[in-house]
Amino acid sequence: MEAGSWAPRRWPCPPGIVLLALASVLSSLLSSGQARVYSRCELARVLQDFGLEGYRGYSLADWVCLAYFASGFNTGAVDHEADGSTNSGIFQINSRKWCKNLNPNVPNLCQMYCSDLLNPNLKDTVICAMKITQDPQGLGSWEAWRHHCQGKDLSDWVDGCEL
Repeated sequence: MEAGSWAPRRWPCPPGIVLLALASVLSSLLSSGQARVYSRCELARVLQDFGLEGYRGYSLADWVCLAYFASGFNTGAVDHEADGSTNSGIFQINSRKWCKNLNPNVPNLCQMYCSDLLNPNLKDTVICAMKITQDPQGLGSWEAWRHHCQGKDLSDWVDGCEL
């Protein structure tokens, strides 16, 4: 055995970055195990039960359209942005302002962890979405809604759903 063979190895990147990446992957794996992809009408009924029909002047069809274009109705959807923030859940709510991820220096205006937005029962997600909609931009806070739903006939999103 050589004298210098026990020397510590150099990490290719700092251990903190490795832990951050590992935590992100682990949380994605854990949340994907409980994810649910709703059908259009199933989601419309759930959102109606939560009182989103007419909330802040938006129809149930607006919310269903948003959920489709944001996540494909997938409660476990997570999108990573270039700035390090994430968009989480069926409405793709961003961690830059609305929920707490690993960065302690964010406003966390919904007062919840971003992982709470991945729950298939949608309670926390709807509470946070309602708070976001109170912003002057309303549903316009979501780019997906502005580009795909705003100003369009959205009646097809809830037609035949027996609401």
